[in-house]
Amino acid sequence: MRFFKVTKPANQCPYCSGKGYFQLRLGGSETCSCCSGSGKK
Repeated sequence: MRFFKVTKPANQCPYCSGKGYFQLRLGGSETCSCCSGSGKK
C-alpha cells in the first residue's frame, strides 16, 4: 500500500477545501459561510 502526500494550495479556504460549498447529508449543497462561496481564504 502506498501513501501519497496530498498538498493543498495555501490560498484555499480550510473549511470547504476550496470548493466554496458544503455537501449536505440529506442532499443538496450550502454555500460556505467562511469564504462566501469563493473557495479562497
